[in-house]
Amino acid sequence: MKQFLTEIFSWWSGNTWGTRLWVKRFGSYVGSDEFGNRYYQDKKANRRYVTYNGPADASAVPPGWRGWLHHTHDVVPTDSTYVARDWQKPHVANQTGTANAYRPDGSLLNKGERPRVSGDYEAWSPE
Repeated sequence: MKQFLTEIFSWWSGNTWGTRLWVKRFGSYVGSDEFGNRYYQDKKANRRYVTYNGPADASAVPPGWRGWLHHTHDVVPTDSTYVARDWQKPHVANQTGTANAYRPDGSLLNKGERPRVSGDYEAWSPE
């Protein structure tokens, strides 16, 4: 029962019933990526959207699909004519909140001191 209610009311845990009905009625399947995310294009309007495989996390979209979603290019990444740019890096999931998150020197969760810079902060004191 909990799973059923979650699918009806919560958008953050995956596809809801409303999303499934919308995709069935207005969406045209375009392709999927290596993570199981499925991509659709609206049949009438010029909208593109994704249904995530798991929790809704925009950082789970690879660079080629992100460009297609944002109308940067019109070639679908699964198409044979698609060529990835040389500056595009392979997809890496968002590491925020994990042990692999970036922690610069001087942060509370990393050892060391913050390196001084030439225009470093000086406290104001009234005179």
